[in-house]
This record gives sequence, structure tokens and C-alpha cells, in this order.
Amino acid sequence: MQQNLQPIVKDLVLIGGGHSHAIVMKMFGIKPLPGVRLTLITAASDTAYSGMLPGHIAGFYSHDECHIDLRPLANFAQARLYIDTVVALDLENNKVLCANGLVVDFDLLSIDIGSTPSKISVSGAAEYAIAAKPVSQLLEHWDKLIAAVSKNPHEPISIAIVGGGAGGVELALSMRSRLHQILHQTQQPIQNLEIHLFQRGQELMPNYHQSVRHQLQQILTEQGIKLHLGETVCKIAPITPKETKEVFEIKCESGLVVECNKIFWVTQASAPEWLKAAGLGTDEQGFILVEDTLQSQTHPQVFASGDIATMVNHPRPKAGVFAVRQGRPLFNNLQRILLGKSLKPYKPQKQYLSLIGTGDKRAIATRGAFTLPPYKLLWHYKDWIDHRFMERFRFE
Repeated sequence: MQQNLQPIVKDLVLIGGGHSHAIVMKMFGIKPLPGVRLTLITAASDTAYSGMLPGHIAGFYSHDECHIDLRPLANFAQARLYIDTVVALDLENNKVLCANGLVVDFDLLSIDIGSTPSKISVSGAAEYAIAAKPVSQLLEHWDKLIAAVSKNPHEPISIAIVGGGAGGVELALSMRSRLHQILHQTQQPIQNLEIHLFQRGQELMPNYHQSVRHQLQQILTEQGIKLHLGETVCKIAPITPKETKEVFEIKCESGLVVECNKIFWVTQASAPEWLKAAGLGTDEQGFILVEDTLQSQTHPQVFASGDIATMVNHPRPKAGVFAVRQGRPLFNNLQRILLGKSLKPYKPQKQYLSLIGTGDKRAIATRGAFTLPPYKLLWHYKDWIDHRFMERFRFE
């Protein structure tokens, strides 16, 4: 490879391989800035595309189809790639500190590390529940569960999902679909599978219109998923293993007790402590407060996007669609600040088309109050959009 003889003038460091940063790196590869050294620090060498993750869990997509490989992407962007976990920031001296002792200097920093489900306050959740994020850990547990059910399909299994937002609902439908496939293939009764979905509020998916909530509640009920609405999980405890299989007890504030073999945690998002500890301005949940330019309110050398950022003037739900839309404006402002130009504000749209898979190669379409019931055609449209997005990150 031809050596870049251009002297390094500025160090731009990206923490996290989220959707926004994937787009930023692709655009830097197309439009590099002379004298700018790009570095990506990420905990894993690939990143899951959230739009295709439920389809992967349902068995419709392979791992490679729904993951962006960050190695060829970094190569294309002529970026240094460090596979490591960030544990602290020194914003006085502009240094990133990593778990393996790596220290990376920066002139400009951008953070796109997503979020993790909040579960610290619930007794036993951290020890016994499987968090929906990081995705790599979720899929590791899911693959083991698939292997176990495939090996012993005659054994009854009970799964609990805690969190009735869009993520929890799609996870329940996708898991049901994949496990039912196994039971059908092995000619076992579908009654061998029980799925419980716990939601603190009386309504599923509170960020969506009533028409969507009603349709999905009906679909979940029709598909035999047991809904526990208005139930706040307060404790998870292991029970003495029955015939070597894990059994956990889920206790709710109402007194409801449910026994399950696996518990998946998909509750409200939270942020790592090191962001606040670094002195960055954050909201009550610990997410980085950013201006319309995606620049930190408190530290002009820091930008943030995706789930980890809260736009002060335009708060939006933590959803992959916003992270994707922030990619281009983030790239533009990173380039502008490096060139000494004024930054441009970005205003995310309030309403957007949301396509929610129902686990059976159908999808519901919703935009504001407008909703279309599940259709195969809508799934094919979603599939086309998702594959088109992923094509941007395929390198020969």
C-alpha cells in the first residue's frame, strides 16, 4: 500500500462503530482531508445494523448479511483501527483511555457507542438477565439457546422479555418465529414454548401511535405471547435447577411471580458512567447533550451522535433511524471544523416512516397517525431498504 507522506496536522478519533460513524468513515474514504489522521476505537470488529437484527434473530438473515465489517471499512477510510473498550476520557489533555492500556491522543473526538438497557436498580437483573445490548453478547446467548432447543426440542422452554417498547416487541415476535420453526421441523408441539413479555406501563410501545400499539398487541396475543402489562419487575432470582436446566423466578411489584429459563432485558436505554465522569454535559440518563451541530454543549472538541447523544433542541426517541440520518450532517460538521469553517445546524424530522417486522416476513408501516396493517409487500420493501443500506459497506 502506498504510504501517505502527508504530515499529520490533526487527529480525529471516533469512539464506537455505530451507524453514524459507519457513514462518516465511508464518506471520509470518498472525500479524505489531507493532514487529518482518522482513528476508530471500537469494542468489536463488526457492528450490527439494527434494522436487520430482528430478521437475523428470526432466522431470515445470516450474521454477515446484517453486520458491517469495520476492518475493510477502516481500510477504505485509511483509518487506524483499535479493537478496545474505552474506559475514560481526559478532556483537559485530549486523551482517550482504553481497557487494555492504550492511550490515544486527539484534536477532535466523536462518540457513537449506542446505549445499553438500564437494569442496575432491579435485584438480580445484572447477574441473571441477558441485555439486548451489546448486540454481540445478545447473539452469543441466542445462538446457544437455538443450539440447545435444536438438540432437545421435546423439552419445554419458557422465555421472558422485560421491556415492551419497539425493541422488546420485535424481539418477542422474532424469537417466537425462530423457535417455532425448530419445533415444526422436529414435529414437536408449539406448546413446548412459552414467551412472556413484561411492560411497566399499561400500553406497549409508548412512543408510537395508538393504532400501532393496538395492532401489535393483537398480533402478540394471537401468536400466544403472554403479555404482562402494568407489571414492574423488581427481582430476578435463580431457583434450584430442575434437571440441570436453568430456572429463574421473576417477581413483580404487584406480587406476580413467573418462572422462566431465559430472561432478555430490553428496558429503557442508559449510558456508561465514564462520559459523565469525564465532565461532559449529560442529561439525567447520562447521554451527551449536543447542540443542533451535534457538538457537545460543554466541550467544543467533542461531537456525539446516535443513541448516546441527546439533541437539546430536538429530543427524539433512541432509534436507529436517527443515527443513520445523523451520519451525513456529522461528517459535514467534522470536516467543517477541521477546515476552520462555521458549523451547520441539523434538524431531525419529527415524523418518519417506521417499518416494524412481525416475525413472519410481514411488516407494519406507520408514520405519525397513519398506519398500515401487516403485509408481505411491506416486509419486502423494508428488506430492500435494509439491503440497500448494507450495500454501502460491502468492499471487495
